[in-house]
Amino acid sequence: MKKTTVITGCSSGFGKDLALKRARRGDRVYATMRGTEGKNAAVAAELARVAASEGIDLRVLELDVTSTASVDAAAAAIVSESGAPDVIVNNAGVMFTGLTEAFTSEELTTQLDVNVVGIHRVSRAFLPEMRQRGRGLIINLSSIAGRLGAPFFGVYHASKWAVEGYSMALRGELACCGVDVVVVEPGPFSTALFHVSPQPTDLESRVATYPPVAHATFKGLGETFNGMFNDPNTPTDPAMVVDEINALIDIPAGSRPLRTVVGVDVGVRERNAAVEPFDAAVLAAFGMSEFATLAPSPSA
Repeated sequence: MKKTTVITGCSSGFGKDLALKRARRGDRVYATMRGTEGKNAAVAAELARVAASEGIDLRVLELDVTSTASVDAAAAAIVSESGAPDVIVNNAGVMFTGLTEAFTSEELTTQLDVNVVGIHRVSRAFLPEMRQRGRGLIINLSSIAGRLGAPFFGVYHASKWAVEGYSMALRGELACCGVDVVVVEPGPFSTALFHVSPQPTDLESRVATYPPVAHATFKGLGETFNGMFNDPNTPTDPAMVVDEINALIDIPAGSRPLRTVVGVDVGVRERNAAVEPFDAAVLAAFGMSEFATLAPSPSA
């Protein structure tokens, strides 16, 4: 069945690849990104050329997840053209890396604004129409970083743990409305995310006051990840994430798992399985077990 699919962060990586794949499968896809007439003009033009040459319904649209005005304008245009979307993929994100203390509060705020508040802006913009229709799917891109904590990723971990908690609560609240919410938790993948990872400006030179082991370990992270990406036996092909998202979209409503781990997981799959009974017990303890079941969709 042809779906209307909205994807954020389509200038590269998972978002761009998913937009093309869904459109080629017959969806009407809104491939959104910021800077369609600026920094990402070349990518926007490339997607438009592919859409025209292949005759697929792929529509590039300006959307900056850090701007409520931009998100609301894009949502209004989409709803006006196509009604409530069937699928929203909140893919836009950034990964800050470095010593946590060295990040300013403003830099931490930026990390959270993109990865967490951005998801909220996009979801909130479409939810009235999706709830009114009584069906739909929101897929939030989290990370295995949302289920663990490691040195030099503290700011990024904060954002992805927030995505996890936000998504769990939203899933329960929207279950009675027929709108499903799930998270995808990729491990390390060879996308542009690592290569453009912002580090702290560290104007106070706090990094320099850390022992040599901290500097050596952080420097070695890049080599570790490059080793993963260059190892043909390590699952780091971004196509795996795109295929998993496609599979989730195709699963019948009410049957989708809350969390789906993709790629190198360092035990996160087992961790997720272990906490599922606990999460269910929390809802039961508060008399909210009905929020664990997605309401059936009305006939289209």
